[in-house]
Amino acid sequence: MPSADNTTFADEVRLSFVASLYQKRGTLAAGMVAHLVTTLAIYLRIDDPFYLYAAVALFATWVFRNLDMLAFDRLDKSSFKLKDTLRWERRYVAGSLVAAFLLGTICGHALVVAQDPFAELVTISVTLATMISVVGRNFGSRLNVDMIILAACVPIMAGLVMARDPYMSLMAVLLLPLFLTTRSMANGVRDFLFNSVTAERKTAELAERFDTALNNMSHGLFMLDGDGRIEVANRKAREFFSIEKTTDLTGRALKAALRLGTRNGVIAKENFGQISQHLDSLISGCDDRALVRFDKNTWLEFSARYRGEKGVVLIFEDVSERIQSEKRILHMARFDNLTNLPNRSWFNEVLGMKIASAKPDQKLALAVLDIDDFKHVNDTMGHVNGDKLLNAIANRLRSLSRQKFIVSRFGGDEFVLFLPSIDDIDDLHATMDYVIDTLRGTYIIDGHKLFISLSGGVVMSTVARVQVEEMHIQADLALYEAKRRDKNRWTLFEASMDQRYSERQGMKAALREAIRTGAMDLYYQPMFNPQGTRIVGAEALSRWIHPELGPVSPAVYIPLAEEMGIISELTRCVIDRAVQDSVNWPGNLQVSVNLSAHDLNDRAIISVIADALDRANLAPDRLQLEITESGLMNDLKTAREILTELRSMGMSIAIDDFGTGYSSLSYLDMLPLNKVKIDRSFVRDLTKEPKKMKLLRGVVHLARELGLEVVVEGVETEDQLAMIRENNCADIIQGYIFGMPMTHGSFIELANKLSGNPRRLSVVGRASQTTQSGN
Repeated sequence: MPSADNTTFADEVRLSFVASLYQKRGTLAAGMVAHLVTTLAIYLRIDDPFYLYAAVALFATWVFRNLDMLAFDRLDKSSFKLKDTLRWERRYVAGSLVAAFLLGTICGHALVVAQDPFAELVTISVTLATMISVVGRNFGSRLNVDMIILAACVPIMAGLVMARDPYMSLMAVLLLPLFLTTRSMANGVRDFLFNSVTAERKTAELAERFDTALNNMSHGLFMLDGDGRIEVANRKAREFFSIEKTTDLTGRALKAALRLGTRNGVIAKENFGQISQHLDSLISGCDDRALVRFDKNTWLEFSARYRGEKGVVLIFEDVSERIQSEKRILHMARFDNLTNLPNRSWFNEVLGMKIASAKPDQKLALAVLDIDDFKHVNDTMGHVNGDKLLNAIANRLRSLSRQKFIVSRFGGDEFVLFLPSIDDIDDLHATMDYVIDTLRGTYIIDGHKLFISLSGGVVMSTVARVQVEEMHIQADLALYEAKRRDKNRWTLFEASMDQRYSERQGMKAALREAIRTGAMDLYYQPMFNPQGTRIVGAEALSRWIHPELGPVSPAVYIPLAEEMGIISELTRCVIDRAVQDSVNWPGNLQVSVNLSAHDLNDRAIISVIADALDRANLAPDRLQLEITESGLMNDLKTAREILTELRSMGMSIAIDDFGTGYSSLSYLDMLPLNKVKIDRSFVRDLTKEPKKMKLLRGVVHLARELGLEVVVEGVETEDQLAMIRENNCADIIQGYIFGMPMTHGSFIELANKLSGNPRRLSVVGRASQTTQSGN
């Protein structure tokens, strides 16, 4: 609908006013009859033919005006422009002007010519009556009003003046206010109607806008009166309750809409009473906001806007998606994404609630479970299958938790169980044995059968003495002890474990300090030609003398350094020291250094080695780098790139402990190797088991076919050495038969001795050398 203030609207109103002139033509016919009767009566009375002609003229005017009106009726007003309206207004005014002028002329003729009292009285009465009708019928056109008054008034006033009677002239003057008043009244009626139409149009526009806004709201709305009955319900409200447009809700209670919603399946029947209570609280003013559940998946949020005694407006929106999103967010905050088990924070919160509601003397337990050799599953089958295994184990744990556990996954392959009620130690043993037995077994992962075992650490306490963080630490200590005892078991925490933990933490601190200050010792195990007449190099081996515990085995502190993440610092210390020590070795002997798995995952090792060689001014070909299969499994691609670059710099690359892993043969082809160091397991019992020699010969033959030198480790006896020589199974020998790891000074002395007297080292000589070394 166009605005009531614009030009289009004014044009529409003007057209409606002009159209009103062409309507109600019955009044025109009545007026025409009155005019004809009057003129004919005068004609009959005074026998003046003027009035006969006037009657004919009035009738002809009426006929032509009616024909014009019929033509107007047949027009399509919807296509009218302003110029069309003005044209038809002028046509109507022309007809009115002729008719009014004829009436005025008849009056003037009666006053001036006929001078008959009857003629004067009748003509003036009819003319004035016609003018008064202008107010009721011809107000629609200002021009029409003015023209009718002028056309009728001027002849009458002229006739009165021409009568040459002062009283008649006075009457002419007195007629002027009447004519002006009539004009003012007609214009007043028109202006009043125009303003009324304008106000009505504005009201309609406002109502339409309100209705449009109301029905296009994203929220539903019910407007209730003071008695709680519906005054307005917008389209969104009807749509939600599935109420058709044809259903009139006005004057009905809000519960009627609820009942319709229930009938249409929008509201669950069992929720009707509760929903009604919520809405009653809103309507009565007890609440101004309420979250109402309509069915399993639908939630509406209502808010109330009070209008005093006039009632209340209830606005509501469907917040189901928001509620579901909040639930998902809460679930993500509380549960592990992979296994859907409670995460650490939610587990601790639930645990706290359980403890708070328990009796002080109630016994409880906390268990930490860890999958044995889970890293091997990830390394050999990929992390995707590792995740599938974690899910399978979580499902078994979830079935257990329905009985008496609260289960959580803290991360990695670590699962935590809380047992809120334990009778005694025997009950704990039975429960944990059942858990381990249930989880232990074969899992089918991506078509592969995996036998999985778990290790666990458990701590038991009473509610009165429980400290969750401390219990978790103690359970971890018990788990570590279980793994130390060959895994596939669970262990109950004991106080001695805490002491060992403290000692272990102290050892970590001491190891970190020893590496930082360069206090680690370096020993060298010589490598000989098979005849034992010449040293070809030595393997650098780190040694640590603890200030209180004395010598610590590398099997203890190297895993400790890896656990602490300082194995790279240890490697850097060994490389720097070994490179510096080997600068002045006689005969340009080669020094060999081991690289860890962490070193092979970080390209920084390349610059570490290059810088050490530059500082010592040592030729790269005098440095040999040894790698183990376990150091290659995390990221073979990166390891191969690093080793290729190091070899291109001139260094030798050897694979250590060859033959003990699963993929050693493939590594011979994939990696830039110079040497193969055959593990001591091939040499042990070599003289007792003929198969060992066949295996050794096969591996040696394969390595030489690939152009690799062969180093045999772990040679300890003369018989082993003799068999290796007879079968030509080694290019280099490394073992106790020729020398144990020794200090740098002892190695220099031995190297100088052999370079001056190249004969095979005797057993006696070896013994004298090895007394200076650690084991």
